Amino acid sequence: MKITFEPIGVVHSPFTELSNMPIQPTGDAAAAGTLEIYPPFCEALADLDGFSHIYVLYYFHKISGWQPKVIPFLDNQPHGLFATRAPRRPNPIGLSLLQITAVEGCQIMVSGLDILDGTPLLDIKPYIPQFEDPQNIRNGWLGERGDQVKSRKSDHRFLKSDNHDPHRLV
Repeated sequence: MKITFEPIGVVHSPFTELSNMPIQPTGDAAAAGTLEIYPPFCEALADLDGFSHIYVLYYFHKISGWQPKVIPFLDNQPHGLFATRAPRRPNPIGLSLLQITAVEGCQIMVSGLDILDGTPLLDIKPYIPQFEDPQNIRNGWLGERGDQVKSRKSDHRFLKSDNHDPHRLV
């Protein structure tokens, strides 16, 4: 089965290189930016300004290949890919929870951005805390290291390179 997506827009951010980006939207390096929605989808932004946060789904357009185990940014040991948020995935789809600062025309101004400039947008969904109130949370291998996300930035480990086998741990 083949699945095809049509981008609904594009991300405009200060991050033009994959290295030294924030690794999650809560990182200290996360920034303000704009989500430009393409004209056929602008009308779908109606009423979005009543929400404070949105989930943004996007395509990792500068990433290729994947491997079943990776060394994530917050550890130095390999873990199963699906137990991480590493960008090299069988379906390279990213997810970020961003704060809306304004909606003007076909533009959504956001803060907490951790997405590369020029990234194609696939979908936007409002964050509704009453819908997502999980109990008994476990953080697996991450444990208490989750607090390190604020100060960590991306490095070379998931960059596309002709010198690296994308299925090898880097």
